[in-house]
Amino acid sequence: MNNSYTKIKSESEYDRIMEEILVLMNKGEANLSQEEMQTIRAKALAAEAYEQEHYYIEPPRTLEGMIELRMYELKLKQKDLAKTLGVSGTKLSLILNGKQKPDISFIKAVHTKLNVPADFILKHI
Repeated sequence: MNNSYTKIKSESEYDRIMEEILVLMNKGEANLSQEEMQTIRAKALAAEAYEQEHYYIEPPRTLEGMIELRMYELKLKQKDLAKTLGVSGTKLSLILNGKQKPDISFIKAVHTKLNVPADFILKHI
């Protein structure tokens, strides 16, 4: 397979492509030929295009939801997120559970450290 990819047309074809990628990846990167690496790339691009077309993830509707999304994207545990935002774990937990309103310093940290757009924050506090 060359660097271009064929469009995936069905869920069963998508599942088959994902299985083929897994089989190749399980060989380990050091054990793959250049052709196998190109095959993985082409299949992954096809799978990504299919996912973008068929799997819609609704954006967060709350500030808490956006913070949790960013925490997931950055692969942070809640205690690490609290440290990043400069708050205690307890305060972060209270805010995420809706038991405490965020203060200005928390909101500024969410904007600057997590890159949450200011207009989103203003609409959801």
